[in-house]
Amino acid sequence: MTLNLLPPQNLLPTDGEAINHGPIFDIAQADKLFNRLLNELPWQHDVVKMFGKTITTARKVAWYGDKGLDYTYSGKTKTPLPWNDLLTQLKTSVESATGETFNSCLLNLYHDGSEGMSWHRDNESSIIKHSSIACLSFGARRKFHFKHTITKERITTELEHGSLLVMAGQIQTHWLHALPKSTKITQARVSLTFRQMKISPLA
Repeated sequence: MTLNLLPPQNLLPTDGEAINHGPIFDIAQADKLFNRLLNELPWQHDVVKMFGKTITTARKVAWYGDKGLDYTYSGKTKTPLPWNDLLTQLKTSVESATGETFNSCLLNLYHDGSEGMSWHRDNESSIIKHSSIACLSFGARRKFHFKHTITKERITTELEHGSLLVMAGQIQTHWLHALPKSTKITQARVSLTFRQMKISPLA
């Protein structure tokens, strides 16, 4: 069962869409799903290249998807794990809420507010251009920033426990996004970003 408390609204004034659906699961459901995500997935620290150096991140990640959907970002390539029952259930819920189809999911585990994500765009060549990215959030409530690449206008929202945010249209061309750090946050957060990836010709 999903829960739609608010009508979806686009947070951006122009050049793309950031559609906030709010919580799509009730608290009991969200708590159960959050605990399963924490305990049932093979979380691993992310290894990325930044400024010519290889860095192991504090946050942990997991990459799931259809066969042949290798994902390269920050100088590293990930091969997807096959969908399990839990992630298939969540993918179905997201597809029902958005009316879209996704073939992959990048998950991030932030242990507390000391871990975040700096300004970036999800515009790697392996992602289908202008395709939607749907982000499910569980756990700690976190602020989420958008910044226009030309005007520098900033938009801030909050990602609630069990909530869904969809980035669509030309947002990855014109807007950066970030998950800021906060010393006030002591709880963990799991994000699931469902994506539409190009299938490798060698798959």
